Amino acid sequence: MPKRVLVGYGVDADAVSGWLNTKTGAPANLTDVSRGIFGATVGIDRILNLFDKYQIKATFFIPAHTVESFPVGVGKIRDGGHEIGLHGYTHEHASALTPTQERDILTKSIQVITDFTGKKPRGWTGPHWETSPNTIRFLEEFGLEYDHSHMHHDSQLYYLPYPPERLVPTTMLVSASTWMKPMSTLKPSKIVEVPANWHLDDWPPLQLNLRQASTHGFVDPYVVERMWREQFDYCYREAGDEGSFVFVISIHPQVSGKPHVTLMHERLIEYINKHKGVEWCTLEEMVKEFKEGRMSGVKVEGGVEA
Repeated sequence: MPKRVLVGYGVDADAVSGWLNTKTGAPANLTDVSRGIFGATVGIDRILNLFDKYQIKATFFIPAHTVESFPVGVGKIRDGGHEIGLHGYTHEHASALTPTQERDILTKSIQVITDFTGKKPRGWTGPHWETSPNTIRFLEEFGLEYDHSHMHHDSQLYYLPYPPERLVPTTMLVSASTWMKPMSTLKPSKIVEVPANWHLDDWPPLQLNLRQASTHGFVDPYVVERMWREQFDYCYREAGDEGSFVFVISIHPQVSGKPHVTLMHERLIEYINKHKGVEWCTLEEMVKEFKEGRMSGVKVEGGVEA
């Protein structure tokens, strides 16, 4: 088979929701809320114009709060033929939720998106790329097909393993003999993983958040572009003449909707398009090809029998 490269955008349309998630219930900063409104209006329009220019269909992961609060902007995404997936209700940290809260959020979010689009969502990405010990089984329970939150691999699809049954945290409060134990073997779920990758995410280098130490905001976009190109170049070279891989870029309208970042995406898209075997597609299309055996994948291994 000839080389096959599936390239796609996963767009997190967080809008205002991410700025509401204060964990403690503290009031949201209204200037930050205005940044979210920019993303849901100006940012979405610019991203959709970018995709139209290059005839790209993307996957938008949209919190249900965004769908309900900004139906005009989300309607443009839907009417443009893009995939819409799950991204929580208000971008809440799944790792901090009770099982009941996590199930309730999935129930509500699936209903909101299904009612708005007429189609049940197939994929989910964890807000903040965080999951809970229950997340994978909940995704199975709700009949979802894929996740986009984990990083066992960076350029191949795979069946997402359940959390290890034995994963003992290290603590200096007890005897070392109690935690010097290996991780138990990994067992695959029915959920396909479309790998997440912090090094292909616009938020940490290009978003300024004075309350989030991992963000920078003033990185030269040419530096980010070069890093993204080099990741693509490595995967393309290593795939050989007959291999395949996926390349998923994660962006946010309130970041990539800024003029200097949009221009970076134009340069990157034009660079990637110079390569043979490249096809831009949604994440659900990647998963479909993987399940049909038209894309290579990997088996995630590790651990020992408990």
